[in-house]
Amino acid sequence: MNILETVADQSDAMRLPLYAVTVTAVAREEAPALLSLHWHGFFRQTPLHLPGLELPARPVPQSMAQFDLPQGVLDAFDALEQSLLEAAWQLGAWDVERLERPAWWRLGAPATEVSDGRRAFGYYEDDDSDGGHVMADAPDREELMRLAAHRGYLRWLFRPRKRGIWAEVQDDGDDTLDESGGRPLPCPVMPQPLHGDDAARRTVYRLGRADRILLGGG
Repeated sequence: MNILETVADQSDAMRLPLYAVTVTAVAREEAPALLSLHWHGFFRQTPLHLPGLELPARPVPQSMAQFDLPQGVLDAFDALEQSLLEAAWQLGAWDVERLERPAWWRLGAPATEVSDGRRAFGYYEDDDSDGGHVMADAPDREELMRLAAHRGYLRWLFRPRKRGIWAEVQDDGDDTLDESGGRPLPCPVMPQPLHGDDAARRTVYRLGRADRILLGGG
């Protein structure tokens, strides 16, 4: 899967700005990964109109797709992270966050850790059907979540400026962006090795840069 092309194609089809892009993979397993596109927008649950009654709108559910890790390379996770960094760079993201999370199927695992793990795979406790949260083309999603519960997982996140809601907010002083809100290749930021242990880790790759001196208003 070409992450940049997938984001562009889905953005054109949805005609909505993106809030964030995430990728989730089972740790230490060359199993399929999940790409999630989080949209900024709302829709009505029903086209029904009742006089004098305002029916609440719900957030547009995230789109999720399953894809295989890169084949024929020495380190599939390194290759995946490289493609993520390149996509985030071209889409004008300020940074990319990588989380390494341990298995949550263990005695004494905090409830928040379990919830975070399930949410990384698109499962939400307040919606058993997932219909209001995920539009998934991921046939192995449940099995991947169960595998991650025993092996741990990796999750990457970036917020695109190009094709994202962040293009509509005030310029944050990023001097690396072109007129479209993106950046041309090559991406100068390279992947860092995974820690490979059972501890929770967070790595942030800074992509944006401000060369100007920004003065705050008085």
